[in-house]
Amino acid sequence: QVHLVESGGGSVQAGGSLKLSCAASGYIFSDCGMGWYRQAPGKNLELVSTISSDETIRYADSVKGRFTISQDNAKNTLYLQMDSLKTEDTGVYYCAVRSGDYCLPTDWGQGTQVTVSS
Repeated sequence: QVHLVESGGGSVQAGGSLKLSCAASGYIFSDCGMGWYRQAPGKNLELVSTISSDETIRYADSVKGRFTISQDNAKNTLYLQMDSLKTEDTGVYYCAVRSGDYCLPTDWGQGTQVTVSS
């Protein structure tokens, strides 16, 4: 059974930085890899960034140039370095294992709150 635990969220002023971590256990290797998603208040869940097993990385246009996804396979940990944060980055951030033919998120962490104030 996959178990994902996010940490590193918090409150920060606009322009600041945070680094999220996602510790994975019981993880079954998937070519699709993992990703970060977020849900802002009153909005739908959106994909933030993904990293596949071959280290292919993708970002949402809204975070390109500001966020950096990375993983430490030895520690089974996924990271999201978030710089130049904006108020619109506020939300609950989730890590997920992606799998299947369409690399959809299939296992989720509990989420960590990120609040960016002006």
